[in-house]
Amino acid sequence: MSMQPSSGAKSEIIWPSVITVISAAILIGAEVFGAAFAGGWAIAILLGLSDTGAHILQAVMFGIGVVIMVGFIRQAQRIEPFWKRS
Repeated sequence: MSMQPSSGAKSEIIWPSVITVISAAILIGAEVFGAAFAGGWAIAILLGLSDTGAHILQAVMFGIGVVIMVGFIRQAQRIEPFWKRS
C-alpha cells in the first residue's frame, strides 16, 4: 500500500492529520525505544550476559521496536488519512 495517491487523481496533503500522527509517533517512539533499551539491559543482567550480549539483546529489542512503530504509523494512516482526493 503506497502512501501517495494514484497518479490520476488530484490530491492534497491534510497537514493536521500528518502533524497529529507524527506527534503521536514521536511520543510513542520515545516510550517504545526507551523500554527496548531498558528491557534489554535488565534482561541481560538477569541472564548474566556480558556487555556485548547486552548490546546484542538491546539491538534485537530495538528492531522489535521499529516493527511496532511501523505498524503504528500504518494503522494511524488508516484512521487519520494523509491525502485528500478531489
